[in-house]
Amino acid sequence: MSPKRVLAAISLALLLATSVPATILAGHGQSDVKYKHYANCTKMHKDYPHGVGKVGAKDKVSGHSKPVKDFYVSNGLYSANKGSDRDKDGIACEAH
Repeated sequence: MSPKRVLAAISLALLLATSVPATILAGHGQSDVKYKHYANCTKMHKDYPHGVGKVGAKDKVSGHSKPVKDFYVSNGLYSANKGSDRDKDGIACEAH
């Protein structure tokens, strides 16, 4: 194997080792992860003051309101609480 390929293989291995969640490295899938379900937005706001949204979500606003952009991003946590997303914009319990 050429030195360039060895270096590329080592770089890839380091990248994967530092960026892949431990559950996947241990042979467990994402389905093993349990996300907390909050009974209501008041309870969620104690942990996540601006709400929880999925990756790529944008706050749907009307009028001159500014959209919430500092919500916590987590697809799994959002999925566990998507019933609290009243306007169906991908962000549960958004708040300024």
